[in-house]
This record gives sequence, C-alpha cells and structure tokens, in this order.
Amino acid sequence: MKFVTFFSFFLLTLSITVNSQNIAVHKTNNEVTVDGDLSEWKNTFSGPFVIHNSGEKATQNTFVSLSWNNENLYIAYLSTDSKIIGKPQKKDSQIFYTDDLVEIFIDADGDGKNYIEIGVNAYSAYYDMLLKCISPDCGGWKMSMAFNLSGFETASKITPEGFCTEMKIPFSSLEKIKNGNFIKPKIGTKWRGNLFRIDYGNKTEYLALQPYKSLKFGFHQPQEFAVFEFVE
Repeated sequence: MKFVTFFSFFLLTLSITVNSQNIAVHKTNNEVTVDGDLSEWKNTFSGPFVIHNSGEKATQNTFVSLSWNNENLYIAYLSTDSKIIGKPQKKDSQIFYTDDLVEIFIDADGDGKNYIEIGVNAYSAYYDMLLKCISPDCGGWKMSMAFNLSGFETASKITPEGFCTEMKIPFSSLEKIKNGNFIKPKIGTKWRGNLFRIDYGNKTEYLALQPYKSLKFGFHQPQEFAVFEFVE
C-alpha cells in the first residue's frame, strides 16, 4: 500500500487523546510484522504529540498506536518530518543527543524505579536503557545502557512525509527485570509510562503524547507518567 493511501486511511482512524491521562493498548489477533510499513496496522492512532512541558502544539505532527497479544507489546509511530536529522548508528549509541527519534518509557508498577526507556531513530538505530533510580530518595541518578531487552525488534521506514517506526517488546523480557514488577498483562492491567519524540528539525522540540502538568523540563518525571491500560 502506498504511503499516501495509508495516510488518508490513517486520518480516519485518528483519536485525539491529549490530556486524557489514560492510553489504551488494544488487543490484537493480527500478525504484526515489524518492518516500519504501517499499511497493515489496524488499531486507532492517538495524538498529535505536543510540547512535553507546556502542552503547546508541535511544529510537526506525531501519532502513535499501541496493541498487544499474549506475548508482546507493539507500538507504531507516524512522524511528520520535513528535515530528518540522524543516520544509521550502532546499538546503544546516545542518539537522544543527536538524532530525530521516537521513545517509549514503561514503569509497570509506577514506583519511579527500575523502568525502561527505548528510543529509535528514522534509520532503525536504537538504544534500550534501564533507569534504576533517578530520585535522591533512592540514591540519585542510576541508569544502565548495558541493559539488553532480549527479543526486542524495531524498524523505521522513511516516507515522503517523514518516517514510520514499529517496535515489538516481548513481555518475557520485561519479566526478567529485577525489582521491575513486570507481570504479563491481562485485560484491565494498568502500567505507568509515556510516549515521546525528540525533533531536531528547524528548531528542537521535546514532545509527548501526554504533556506534564508541572511544566518542568525533561522526560524523566515518572510521577507524571500517564497510564497504559490493556483493553480488548
């Protein structure tokens, strides 16, 4: 399916969710191939992303959709981008300082500790990071780029309008995180987290699906994470 055709279809499946604080993760029975081609994606897209610490409109739009089956969490991003910044890079490069990328943070038990961050750029370069602690109450900033999410798959595809990105996160890999309290979800399960984008285009913008009410700068504010709710 050509991207232009898909984009027209996508507009019909759009859901405006800014400030809802609950992000629905819809169950799927469809086979999901992680290749950056979103033409087979069936679930509704949410967005657009906004400036993360003000809620103001972004220069370029970003939309996201989440789904799950009994084994995996799937995420699809659609990013408008007239000037893609980035390049292919090796795994765990600190692309959040240099490249346009999309991100997801997941804190299953919502305690602000032992949560994960994953970022992927337009060229499918990615990192996966474990945030053991960011608060002085638990010893200050402690993170691990050596963390590896086994079975993780991702792919980005550059399009005439920007880039699309898909991720697959196996639940089995999350269950192995020490003190993360990740348990395979069922209908009604709720996790804390958020979805982000850094756009280094004509002007740098830090974007989120759910903006932070505190107006503080920085994505790492787990006390303000939204809720991922697993639904039918």
